[in-house]
Amino acid sequence: MFSISLGGDNAELRPLEPWRAAEFLAHMDRGRELVGQHIGLADAVTDLASSRAFLQQYAEKAAADTGRIFGIWVADELVGGVLFRTMDVPRGNAEAGCWLEPAAVGKGLVTRAARVIIDWAFEERGIHRVEWLVSAANRPSIAVAQRLGMVRDGVLRESGVHRGERQDLEVWSVLAPEWRSRKSG
Repeated sequence: MFSISLGGDNAELRPLEPWRAAEFLAHMDRGRELVGQHIGLADAVTDLASSRAFLQQYAEKAAADTGRIFGIWVADELVGGVLFRTMDVPRGNAEAGCWLEPAAVGKGLVTRAARVIIDWAFEERGIHRVEWLVSAANRPSIAVAQRLGMVRDGVLRESGVHRGERQDLEVWSVLAPEWRSRKSG
């Protein structure tokens, strides 16, 4: 199995696979309240069966080249993750996302991990546009999009539903030429 260093703080990015369902569930239990504030992951992964099913869904997406999921480990403990919720390689579009448990907040882990997967999508998979859809109330995730050099495309008013409440979703994106220009500059 591979891992990619995310810097000198013992942080690594690794594939998050179904055989890690128990570890993923324990991680989600530690972060459920924070993660659940803005995304449905905390409500989707509630026991070992749902944890395994969620990760299996992404294993199938990876096999079909329509999505990917990666965990962020610090000192060998799963503390968060990044993913491509969707990938449409023929059309050159992907939607990235993230989550963290409270102990990992404020260390730049998501930004570093997202840079790795976005760079891979552009350089290895030929993706042209990576989107970041985020609740307008999720200021930390919006800050990540900004640090990644994304542009705010607009707001999808009351487009999202989270825990029965309608929410505005902001659409942020970065294009491959913009990414490469920032990387080389």
